[in-house]
Amino acid sequence: MRHDAPLAPAATRTTCPYCGVGCGVLATPDGLGGATIAGDGEHPTNRGRLCSKGSALGETLGLGHRVLHPLKRNAAGGYDRVSWDAALDAVANGFRAIIDRDGPQAAAFYLSGQLLTEDYYIANKLMKGFIGSPHVDTNSRLCMSSTVAAQRRVFGSDTVPGAYEDFDSADLIVLVGSNTAWCHPILFRRMQDNRRERGARLVVLDPRVTATAEDADMVMALKPGSDAALFAGLLVHLTDRGLVDRSYVVRHVAGFDETLANAREIAPDVTSVSDATGLPAEQIAAFYELWASTPHVVTAWSQGVNQSAQGTDKVAAILNCHLATGRIGRPGSGPFSLTGQPNAMGGREVGGLANMLAAHMGYAPDEIDRIRRFWQAPNIARREGLKAVQMLDAVADGRIRALWVMATNPAVSLPNADKVSAALAGLDLFIVSENVLSNDTLEARPHYILPAAAWGEKDGTVTNSERRISRQRAFLPLPGEAKPDWWIIGEVAKRLGFSEAFAYAGPHEIYAEHAALSAFENDGTRDFDIGAHAGLDRAGYDGLRPVQWPAPSRQPGGTDRLFGDGGFFGPERRAQMRPLAAPKLAAQTSEDFPLLLNTGRVRDHWHSMTRTGFSPRLSAHIAEPSVSVNPADIARFGLAEGGFARLASIHGTAILRVVADGGVAEGAAFAPIHWSGETASDARIGALTQPLCDPFSGQPEMKATPVSVAAVSYRFEGFVLARKPFALPAESWWARLAVQGGEGRLFATNLSIDAIATLMRERFGTDELTELIDRDGGSYRCAVLRDGRLLAAFFLAPAGRAPLWDTVKAIFADPTAAVESRLALLAGRDPGGTDPGPTVCACFGVGLNAIRAAFEAGAATAEEIGLQLKAGTNCGSCLPEIRRIRSQAGASEAA
Repeated sequence: MRHDAPLAPAATRTTCPYCGVGCGVLATPDGLGGATIAGDGEHPTNRGRLCSKGSALGETLGLGHRVLHPLKRNAAGGYDRVSWDAALDAVANGFRAIIDRDGPQAAAFYLSGQLLTEDYYIANKLMKGFIGSPHVDTNSRLCMSSTVAAQRRVFGSDTVPGAYEDFDSADLIVLVGSNTAWCHPILFRRMQDNRRERGARLVVLDPRVTATAEDADMVMALKPGSDAALFAGLLVHLTDRGLVDRSYVVRHVAGFDETLANAREIAPDVTSVSDATGLPAEQIAAFYELWASTPHVVTAWSQGVNQSAQGTDKVAAILNCHLATGRIGRPGSGPFSLTGQPNAMGGREVGGLANMLAAHMGYAPDEIDRIRRFWQAPNIARREGLKAVQMLDAVADGRIRALWVMATNPAVSLPNADKVSAALAGLDLFIVSENVLSNDTLEARPHYILPAAAWGEKDGTVTNSERRISRQRAFLPLPGEAKPDWWIIGEVAKRLGFSEAFAYAGPHEIYAEHAALSAFENDGTRDFDIGAHAGLDRAGYDGLRPVQWPAPSRQPGGTDRLFGDGGFFGPERRAQMRPLAAPKLAAQTSEDFPLLLNTGRVRDHWHSMTRTGFSPRLSAHIAEPSVSVNPADIARFGLAEGGFARLASIHGTAILRVVADGGVAEGAAFAPIHWSGETASDARIGALTQPLCDPFSGQPEMKATPVSVAAVSYRFEGFVLARKPFALPAESWWARLAVQGGEGRLFATNLSIDAIATLMRERFGTDELTELIDRDGGSYRCAVLRDGRLLAAFFLAPAGRAPLWDTVKAIFADPTAAVESRLALLAGRDPGGTDPGPTVCACFGVGLNAIRAAFEAGAATAEEIGLQLKAGTNCGSCLPEIRRIRSQAGASEAA
């Protein structure tokens, strides 16, 4: 053994930067600027498992798309590189000038659940505590603020009562408005393990029949907006069956009689619930009986409940049923919010929402005074600020003149997004802290772009959906001049004259202060208390293990569950059951807008793809923006399956590929949110969605926007693969995605074959270009080869007969491989290999053809496919599709 051999780099324990599940990750630097990624078997959340997105994190760490230096907008609208001192001085001077002229209320921060708790804390402290403006809000407003509002109204605090272990021990799990199989796959695997090992039942309530529904015991496709009516009826049923836990209610709950009377008005019987929800009366009765007769019930929900103009009431309706039966805060029982972002919970803790001040404290006079004294901040904000949609309205009408956006992409994600983009462009001072250039918000031309550290480079904490605080640790050096967000904010604070309050030596000191504030004058009167961490030094912080809050000084090991024995944070330490407004949709369809547009996520992408969009593996399953429509509506509106449709609302338009989906109800449509102006020609769904908001939470309705639909025709469809970015003519529809070895685009166009051929010859010349032209058949194919190696490929065919790119993409993936046969390449064949077909399992790169072949060879179940091909054995989010492939194979055999 050589003693001088370099030691292999050690793995760093950190936390995944995607959804609110908060999985533990082991990251090992590869010495080339990237890292290999594995699940942390010791983290209690995921126990070593990772979903497709987490598994592919190593593919998203490249620097080619990064912001690496401070940038200042110049007079021509471009950007010049400037020093950090110049940028920070200008940002501070710009804020000071606007505040002096228009007052603190003219300044605002728009933050993100992608920030670490320490970043969030210092941003909130600067704006609310020292500048004196309450206008700090976050993109988490768009995903879970209705839950926050409901829990505060009902529990007296923003507290998730349960733990993930409840999904392991529940006998009934009810998922409401959550495609958990795709959006929280690691938790869904735990639920499926419970079904298999303990016989738990799974019920899915969702207007759309999703992949989650394919692995459920009961699927209830209720009308949009009718969730509260269903749960009001459940409360009536539980009462009439004598199943209310009167002892628990008497000791711990207020408002039961008023809430029950209200529920009887909304849903007096199963027939009225059937009318409201569109569900068969017998199915409703069966669900009510199942819920009533199963003592250990977890009801979990996500964006389908929250993203509603009545989202707070929907959550309250669920909480009411759990309170009435005492099924809360006990193993296997309770209401559970499945949070969308990795640190949405951390942002709530520090006051990142406009209606919170800090440490779960609001704007009551005693809370303002307490935080003012702790921060020693005489200029502290004294009233609630503007929530996200309101904030951008204030930007549009000139009330807010300076805005700093951190780690988010509001020009894509906010409703009525075209108006948002226009508003941002009119600011007197517009700053963006960002780590990637592929962000539509940058198209609004901020005055300064500040290079922020990315995942893998920054150090801090995040809190997941079960209140578990985990460390996110750096394992890569900061590239270029990138800096952590907390450092950038702190330097601006110092330049504004607040040096003493922002003299932090590192994130460990910020976290310790945050913990101390949570415990300050608390004595058990507030839910959020991590006082046990107030004395952490750098070593203690570096070694911090995952822990669920509250973790007060007397209980450093944390707390699994709350409220099993009461102890709420409302008046007299009681919960307050809440009557509901009459359930209704915020907007109705009409002759001009006959469909309700539902929005959501696909399996392998995240938000606006500024991270996942750089992973070839994650781009393989669903490659282009689409709209899913019921087959009856495809016929009704003259659409073509696989063709294109233009969706339009009163706010904007999009053109999307049409997918026939019987799981989408007639009169509805579903479109994913991920594509932006950077990744598609015309697919920004935020441009269509309406800015109608819940009156309590301010969360916008993103699940039911009235839209029109019309067919769009193109003469040709095809794909292009290139080593470098390849811009298509403006008339073309396209979707860009990462492929191994370069960039790919799927496209449709009305340009002629001759025009396309001319474009390719001008782009690449004729010496290295091999063409195959069939004008009569309407096809054009070309390959650019240099020294026998493929540099680019362009395939075009008549609309409806789009060429498949899987084989050509596989050849393109190896930039060093020699192409043995140009004719075979242009025919779409790989003479030296097999066609894998479209990707089904992103974790292990298993294609459709391999799975079909395994079934044809005798495999009988998805589990056997896993043993042979590994497909479905990691996160399991592809298991519903594998089972569907098996069913289709069986149907073919029967035919």
